[in-house]
Amino acid sequence: MVRISEIPVPETAATRAALDFAATYYSESLLNHCTRAWLWSVGFADLESRTFDSELLYVSALLHDIGLVTAFDNHTLSFEDAGGHVAIALTTGAGWPADRRTRVHQVIERHMWPAVDPEMDVEGYLLETATALDISGARPDALPIAFQEEVLAAYPRLDLAAEFGSCVTDQGRRKPSSSSARIVNGGVIRKLAENPLEQRGR
Repeated sequence: MVRISEIPVPETAATRAALDFAATYYSESLLNHCTRAWLWSVGFADLESRTFDSELLYVSALLHDIGLVTAFDNHTLSFEDAGGHVAIALTTGAGWPADRRTRVHQVIERHMWPAVDPEMDVEGYLLETATALDISGARPDALPIAFQEEVLAAYPRLDLAAEFGSCVTDQGRRKPSSSSARIVNGGVIRKLAENPLEQRGR
C-alpha cells in the first residue's frame, strides 16, 4: 500500500496557490481534513488501480470545503458550488484553460453527490469517496489500517466533528434546499461522532 512519502504533491502554480490559499482561510481542523481528503483519494486510487489527474485532484481536495468559510459563504449557493467558483478564480490566476477550470468546479461540486460514477469522473469519484470516509466513516476498512494511522498521525482530526457539524448545520438552516440541509437531515452529526476515524485520530 502507498505511504505518505510516496504521494508527492505536484509542483505547479495552481497547487502552490491552493495550499497557500487553504492555509490562509481554513482552520487547522479543516486544513487537515482537506489534506486527508487528498491522501485518502490517492489511497483509494492505489487500492483500485485508478489513474487520475493529480494536479486537478489536489487542487479540488484542498479547496473542496472553502465554501464553508465565512469569507466565501454564498448566501444562496450550496457550499460546494460556491467553493467550485472560488477554485475557478484561483485556477484562472494560475493560467488554467476554461475547460480545466470547469473540471475543478465539477469535481468539487460532485464530492457532495451521494455517489459518483468513476467512469464519468474519476477525480470526482475519488474525492467523494475520500470525504465520505473522513466525514461519515464510509468504507472504514477499505484502506489498510497502517496507512490510516499514518495519515491521522500526520494530520489529526482535532475539532473537525464540531466545526464541520456547526458549519453545515448553520448553512442547512439558512439554505434549506442545499446539500448541507440534506446531509444534516441524513444524520451527519451522528455519523461524525460515530466515525471510527474520530475515535483514534485526534
